[in-house]
Amino acid sequence: MDKPFTFINSAMSADGKISTKERKQVRISGDVDFDRMDDLRATSDGIMVGIGTILADDPSLTVKSEERRATRKSKGSDENPVRIVIDSKARTPLDADIFIKGEGKRIIAVSGSAPVDKVEMLQEKAMVIRAGKERVDLCALMAELNSMGIKRLMVEGGATLNWAMLSSGLVDEIYSFVGNLLIGGTSAPTLVDGVGFVESDILSLELMSMEKMDEGVLLKWAVINDI
Repeated sequence: MDKPFTFINSAMSADGKISTKERKQVRISGDVDFDRMDDLRATSDGIMVGIGTILADDPSLTVKSEERRATRKSKGSDENPVRIVIDSKARTPLDADIFIKGEGKRIIAVSGSAPVDKVEMLQEKAMVIRAGKERVDLCALMAELNSMGIKRLMVEGGATLNWAMLSSGLVDEIYSFVGNLLIGGTSAPTLVDGVGFVESDILSLELMSMEKMDEGVLLKWAVINDI
């Protein structure tokens, strides 16, 4: 299928957790990794998150560096990549930071099960794309994003969206910063949650590079999609 080149970028603890059991965001990496993440945002056409990340963290998903925003503008792009929320039931708050901070386009992807009144309110803030009946059809959405000119897509989680994207064969690479802390907790989200793979369908990765960074290590993986 025609889809954007898609990569997941995430920071996790040494035991694979991306936040605490209360789903509170924890600073796992340092300034060097934050700058790397900002550069990834600046060089992407779109940034995608799930509704869980919006409700838990309320990120703005903007490019922080003034110089990088200026570079994007000089090339005829908006200061920020297109910000995309996977939100099957149209639960994105109308006062979410993605609507308030930074210029640029916003897309809310909903399913046919989303309440009409909530969809209409979101349409005043963003482009709303309907894909799928009960849940957002990610394959259909990715094809539409590609046709809109989004050729490089950064996925910033969370764990449920990571699973949905990976299990659908939609991810090309994973960049994971592993920090020097332990979070623990059976209910704390990991890099990939969801229902999980059975043994015969386990997804394989190929290590592209490994680099010591801040007080941890950055791992870059290529996803071997046989799905």
